[in-house]
Amino acid sequence: MEEIKALKIRPQPKTVVRKHVIVVKVQHNVGVLSRITGLFAGRGYNIESLTVGMTHEPNIARITIVVNGDERVVEQIIKQLRKLIETLKVRDITDVPHIERELAIIKIHTADSATRDEIMRLVDIFRARVIDVSSDTYTVEITGKHSKIEAFIDLVRPFGIKDVARTGVLSVVRESQKNIDNI
Repeated sequence: MEEIKALKIRPQPKTVVRKHVIVVKVQHNVGVLSRITGLFAGRGYNIESLTVGMTHEPNIARITIVVNGDERVVEQIIKQLRKLIETLKVRDITDVPHIERELAIIKIHTADSATRDEIMRLVDIFRARVIDVSSDTYTVEITGKHSKIEAFIDLVRPFGIKDVARTGVLSVVRESQKNIDNI
């Protein structure tokens, strides 16, 4: 019994699960996106947001991935991403000053003129814009941080949302960080 008391159990370091923004530059080849998402699925992590687009460089794509996870798991995923042949650069920009934006297109039911007026007030407040009008809907385009888009959606939900299309998060490192390699 004395031996058991003498053993000190070290407390395990707390693993903080939080949002990570990972930016990957890849050769734009067939199947590369499938291999990348497979790394996340293989470890049981759900991708919160995924955007892919061509860059200014020929045959180079930029992938922005938002995932919730702890530092250890994200570090392992980044190591695995770097092992893929098509991967040119991988960076977790979570703790680096960066700009994030998302685009959403939302089709909102408009029952009467009072509803239309209220929706237009919200559109103005959120600096969104109406991009299509029908007899019973407004289609609104809004860009900004994820939280801004969520707030707008929450406020127009009582009117009735017919459809929502979202891009996912796009992100770039702030230029003021000259000492940091931009991705």
